[in-house]
Amino acid sequence: MKKTDEEKVKKTKKVSEEMPIVEAIVEDSAIKKMIDSSATPPEVEDLVEGPVIAIEKAAVYVSLAPFGTGIIYGKEFQNARDIIKKIALGDTIKAKVVDRENENGYIELSLKEAKQALIWSEADKAIRGKTVMDLLVKEANKGGLILEWQGIDGFLPASQLRAEHYPRVEDSDKDKILKELKKLVGTKLSVTMISILPKEGKLIFSEKDPNPDERKEIVGKYAVGDELETTVAGIVDFGIFLKVEEGLEGLVHISEIDWGLVEDLRSMFKIGDKVRAKIIEVKDGKISLSIKALKENPWKEFEGKLKKDDTVKGVVIKYNKHGALVSIKEGVAGLVHNSTFGSESKLREMLELGKTYPFKVTLFEPKDQRMTLAFADAK
Repeated sequence: MKKTDEEKVKKTKKVSEEMPIVEAIVEDSAIKKMIDSSATPPEVEDLVEGPVIAIEKAAVYVSLAPFGTGIIYGKEFQNARDIIKKIALGDTIKAKVVDRENENGYIELSLKEAKQALIWSEADKAIRGKTVMDLLVKEANKGGLILEWQGIDGFLPASQLRAEHYPRVEDSDKDKILKELKKLVGTKLSVTMISILPKEGKLIFSEKDPNPDERKEIVGKYAVGDELETTVAGIVDFGIFLKVEEGLEGLVHISEIDWGLVEDLRSMFKIGDKVRAKIIEVKDGKISLSIKALKENPWKEFEGKLKKDDTVKGVVIKYNKHGALVSIKEGVAGLVHNSTFGSESKLREMLELGKTYPFKVTLFEPKDQRMTLAFADAK
């Protein structure tokens, strides 16, 4: 046996010989509670509670009557020095059993593990109680945000953010998502705990409504066809988010903004603008909206009047990877495919942006707003 261990044994033996009789401490209400709830001696991993009956330079003794005396020493004493500094004789403390009986007959205890166990117990209660807590965002990564609770880092996945904080990025570009998430670092979010992993020391949070039934009730007030007065809450490349009411937003996809060509949404809308929109879908607790649905459909003008093989005049308004988009009236446009010219470069050589040419209709389906065209210039 090492010299330090021999000294430790001698010291603990000396304390045990000088230890006062502690039967009277059983009268302590905290001990009574422990006895009432435990018919057998505490096992390893159990949380126990009792009054401090001695404090030495390298050990703390706790009465666990009628089961014996607990001791915090060695590495457990070192690990809990900051906590022990605040302890006084007579204080009732909670500790975790790490050894039922050591070589000197003491029940070995850990304060640090007890503190952690209590934290996880509090976390479990927070989950069951759906407790809302305001936590500071420490960091951001491509998957979400890092928050801290009780000294433990927790993770808030981007998928668990509220609509107003969700990174609205097209094509799920991770770099763009991270850029948006970093804007939340240093702010406080109202969140609930949804999962704990004690063995890994991890917490999972959510910013979404902890009561999904309430959200369903809110969304349930709306139906397809409803016309709403809304406010622009967000502008992204693929559409705009409109605030329907507190805690509820709906998306207007860029294809539902207008019947005509829409390219720069930020030049058309500003955050806070009042916009009237129509609900076109309610699904999975989400609302999809349309602005163009409240405008007259220009395709109806051509129903029964325009058909396949007809020749029309149209202006080239845009190139894309498939060909050229040609408009025959504001809001009514069709594609002239690259293949009709043999190549993309040939099409762009023949059809200039902003110029009007004759085209032959190769497909016309006004109900689905679909039309394809072919260049009709004999030359």
